[in-house]
Order: sequence, then structure tokens, then C-alpha cells
Amino acid sequence: MENPPLEKKDRLLSALDRGMVMVHLDARAPGVLVPAHLRAEHHLRLNLSYRFDPPDLSVGDWGVRSTLSFAGSRFTVAIPWSALFGITSYVTNEFWVYPDSLPPELLQDATEKVPAEEVPGAVPAAPARPQLREVTGEPEAQPDGRPEAEDKPRSPPSRGHLRVIK
Repeated sequence: MENPPLEKKDRLLSALDRGMVMVHLDARAPGVLVPAHLRAEHHLRLNLSYRFDPPDLSVGDWGVRSTLSFAGSRFTVAIPWSALFGITSYVTNEFWVYPDSLPPELLQDATEKVPAEEVPGAVPAAPARPQLREVTGEPEAQPDGRPEAEDKPRSPPSRGHLRVIK
């Protein structure tokens, strides 16, 4: 095996030492053991923590094993490193992704949603030029050609939706 499993293992252990972690995996990958209703998921997200009951989380050279609760029923999951493609730390809000392990559906979605400017080798579109117009001191005409009424009452400024709570 190459270095990515070691890097994934070190990142996961480091994040778990700080608190709860979400792992992103392809449940269809060989060796993954999850409940039957989740086996077809190409992007399954599972929360892991040393504090879960029972405290049987193990992170080894093969991957991750833990008993988790799914709709009130316990199930022991097994996740090989080859199936894990992302790690999110709830504590630090950090996210690590391993592109070599991404499922094809996510790669396809990513290339469709990324602007052409950010795709390597793509020619960026020319930036839109701002439209300038002359501004005079006279009121602008409305679409029907009448000048806008100057004596129109203005509404008072509305209060913001945020409050300071002490």
C-alpha cells in the first residue's frame, strides 16, 4: 500500500483526539460493511467519536471499525482506507479530501459545478465590462416617459434583523 492510507490514518487519529469527526466514504467500495439500506451510497457520511457508546472505535492499518447507531439499531461498520475519501473535524471545522479515492459521481459533479476559470487548461472568459452612463442632476424618467416624482414620501429605514444580546 502507498502513503495515502497512512496520511488518512494520521489525520483521522489527530481529529478524533480533538472530538467528533465525520468520515466521507463510498459505501459501494470493496470491504465496506454498513447497514443494507446504505450499501448503494456513493457519498455516505458517518460520525465517529471516542465518546460513542459502546467505546469500541478502532483505527488500524486496514481502516476503521466502530459500532454505530442507525435509526436506533446498533451496527458494527468497517471502512477500509481505500473507501474513505474525506474527513471533517467538527471541532476545528477542517476538511481533508483525498481526490484519488473520490467516487466517479463526485468527480463528475465537481467538474460540472466548477467555473471554467478554475478548471486547469480551460480558457477563462473575458470579464464583463461595466456599463457606464452619464448621470445628470435631473430626475430619471420612468419607463412611460414621465419624470419620477420628487415629492414622493420616503419610508423610514427598517431596523436590521440582528440584535445585540448581552
